[in-house]
Amino acid sequence: MSRRSRSRTRSVRTMLDYKAAKFGRCFHRIGRLEPTSQVCSVCGVKDGHKPLGIRVRECGACGAYLDRDINTAANVAQAAGPVVSACGARVRPGPVPAQREETGTHPKPQPVTTGRQAGDSAP
Repeated sequence: MSRRSRSRTRSVRTMLDYKAAKFGRCFHRIGRLEPTSQVCSVCGVKDGHKPLGIRVRECGACGAYLDRDINTAANVAQAAGPVVSACGARVRPGPVPAQREETGTHPKPQPVTTGRQAGDSAP
């Protein structure tokens, strides 16, 4: 990993830590080599590497049908362990109203024209 990408990764982690603390949430990292998409979230058997094109698969051990993304999310939550349940926050909180300065669009003021349009000649 290059120095630049390590710096970017560090700044993203720092921002996530800051945002989590600001909004009363927990941010927990798991190991980057954790095989989250290779392990069955139902029985825990590691089925090995699968190409990214395979989005749904059947576990060879328990027969469960696993969507790659949902299975990975379940394994990440399981790897985070008691840290996730200790936070007590819902994963997807209800809608939060936008701050007043963020609501709607704010077009730039347009100049007021009087009588004649630009380019019109006087009669």
